[in-house]
Amino acid sequence: MIVDCAHYLDGKRCDEGVVPLQDAAARCEEGGFVWLGLFEPDEEELAQVRKTFGLHELAVEDALNLHMRPKIERYDPDVQLVILRTARYDDAAEEVEFGEISVFLSPTFVIAVRQGVASDLRSARQRLEQRPELLAAGSSSALWAIMDQVVDGYAPVIAGLEHDIDQIEATVFSGAVAPTERIYSLRSEATDFYRAVHPLLAVTGTVERAAHKKLRPYFRDVRDHLLLVDEEVTDQRDLLGTVLQANMAVISVEQTKLSLLQNSTIEQLTILATIFLPLTFVTGFFGQNFGWLVRHIDSPGKFIIYGIGGLLLPLLMLYLWLRRRTRATAVPAPPGG
Repeated sequence: MIVDCAHYLDGKRCDEGVVPLQDAAARCEEGGFVWLGLFEPDEEELAQVRKTFGLHELAVEDALNLHMRPKIERYDPDVQLVILRTARYDDAAEEVEFGEISVFLSPTFVIAVRQGVASDLRSARQRLEQRPELLAAGSSSALWAIMDQVVDGYAPVIAGLEHDIDQIEATVFSGAVAPTERIYSLRSEATDFYRAVHPLLAVTGTVERAAHKKLRPYFRDVRDHLLLVDEEVTDQRDLLGTVLQANMAVISVEQTKLSLLQNSTIEQLTILATIFLPLTFVTGFFGQNFGWLVRHIDSPGKFIIYGIGGLLLPLLMLYLWLRRRTRATAVPAPPGG
């Protein structure tokens, strides 16, 4: 879909509305340059643009495919293809939404093919139209406006990631456990964002060297902003790695505490079971209906001797065994100096 198409000459827009595609190609012969903006065109529409402006078929095919990294390619002596990745942060989902802008750049035209919702260029065109001294420098001014808009869009992404990372960092370093899945997810988003930012440094360097001398300071400014974004996203990736290790340490401590609590509970249950084991033996023994038991244990004294004594003896043996075991496992004190 064609969003806008205009012919610029001597730093001014020559028409108020959208210039038809066929007329735009003819305007290229009149001087200045044509800026054509497309949003998610289909193959048929791009084929018409290729035929009208004489674009290389491989360049058009490249513009239809989504890329993981920005790049710059030269398919014809006078036509360059610049791939940029746009980004927008969804704070609710804690995800970075990516788009793509493919820019065909020649001295007589600029064709911007946008893919994805995070790639609006209306404000970039309006801002450039208010700078006639830059428009007069040629088609590279449109590329500067697009790149400046893309890089400015990276700042809210950095801020959104920073906010969520601060929350996780505060949770982990307070001694609480943060969801490990959330840390992994944020680190993955930061890594994908790094892949969109870091390769663009080489692209901006190449474009800056080839640009009109009037535009070089502006491309240099874009590169400076991009360097700051690159440094910040690199620091965020490293910080998330540190937070992940710290969170694993906190989880390990919590698991150790739980294990010690379980061991203490099992120890107490074992002691209770050991105490009641002789009682079970005594009740089971005296519950037998043997004739000897019925005839001979018929007084309180005999019951104390056989019953209580039969209970105290195993308890005494258990006490002696536990005491001996405690002494055997005790750590000897270091010799004094």
